[in-house]
Amino acid sequence: MPIISDARTALRLADRLLKSRRSRRELARRLPSVAAPAPGTVEIAVYFADGPVNMYQVRQWYAPLAELAATHPVAIIARSPGTMLTLLEESPVPVVYARQVVDLEQFVEQQAPKIVFYVNQNARNFQMMRYGRMWHVFVNHGESDKMYMTTNQFKAYDYALIAGDAARGRLSDALWDYDLDARTISIGRPQADHFAGAAPYPADDRTVVLYAPTWEGDRAAAAYGSIASHGTTIAERVLASPTHRLVYRPHPRSGVRDAAYKAAHERIVAAIASANAADPGAHHVYDDGAELGWQLAGADVAITDISAMIYDRLAVGKPLIVTRPVSPEADVDERGYLSDANWLTASDAQDVVARVDAAANDAAELAKLQHWVERYFGDTTPGAATKRLHDAVERLLARWQTVAAARGED
Repeated sequence: MPIISDARTALRLADRLLKSRRSRRELARRLPSVAAPAPGTVEIAVYFADGPVNMYQVRQWYAPLAELAATHPVAIIARSPGTMLTLLEESPVPVVYARQVVDLEQFVEQQAPKIVFYVNQNARNFQMMRYGRMWHVFVNHGESDKMYMTTNQFKAYDYALIAGDAARGRLSDALWDYDLDARTISIGRPQADHFAGAAPYPADDRTVVLYAPTWEGDRAAAAYGSIASHGTTIAERVLASPTHRLVYRPHPRSGVRDAAYKAAHERIVAAIASANAADPGAHHVYDDGAELGWQLAGADVAITDISAMIYDRLAVGKPLIVTRPVSPEADVDERGYLSDANWLTASDAQDVVARVDAAANDAAELAKLQHWVERYFGDTTPGAATKRLHDAVERLLARWQTVAAARGED
């Protein structure tokens, strides 16, 4: 077995190396024709050091950034050639390629941004955070009760833009000597003001079930993924029902570390194809697209793992079922919404259709959800979160001016 494992690792590394070389060649061909932002024009930079597999973390910020750029010029800094190529195709704001630290130095010297946003905790964030005369602001890529949301790394940033009262309480409990009032600003979920895309199925009488599991995780405490434990049964039962429609949207990293998890994912994808072949009118969906919005807003009931998808769905205020991790080592914080969640265990998955129908028609469950929506996101009136984001930016820029003037550096 160790020999087989080593061989698989070697093949993955070789494949990764080939992809990287192809990306660098293609990028070298395209970069000369890419217009760089004029010096001194970028007020807000979004720093993204990850590869294409984690593009979902920055994609969800596209629409809010595009709107913000109308008043304060924004650019995304990419460190990976594959990411840069993808951003050149997708990004609604200018993109700057900074593969090496010297490229970052040049960007900082030419642009002198006042705010830098970070959507994740990549270790290479520190290569950007060493520069002063700018605010380094953690904006994250989603709200959740995962342990990731209370990491002591929050202290490394000048400020953090958080969702609401639940995030404040979470950070207050977890972090020692962290000044929440001075260093956090609540903005809700501005992405919810920009739900994208149209549902790729007809409006009919079928109950639409969104199953949006997370990946298998990189350690036992973060083993929240349900594809191998719950997922194949969920898919089998929903696909077999003539009155339900399955929308399967797995995390982009599903199966990257665990072959069994990947195999379970592939069985679900194959089962969806078979079900659609047998009944073309069913319109079941395997969704691996970049757009996120229609899935959350359109599903009658959503089934998610412990992940940011819970809270993306929670903001919609529609029925939600959460899978209970099978790993006893999974770190489940049940002090917030998860203390009141509609849990689905692996053994209950065989009754998922009945559970879905009950959730879709339970007035008490909907009323309970509204309480948690306000707790996590505050005012979810369309446009309210976007206004809070813009107000936060104005506050940070005003603070920058005040500090710079006091230091004689404005």
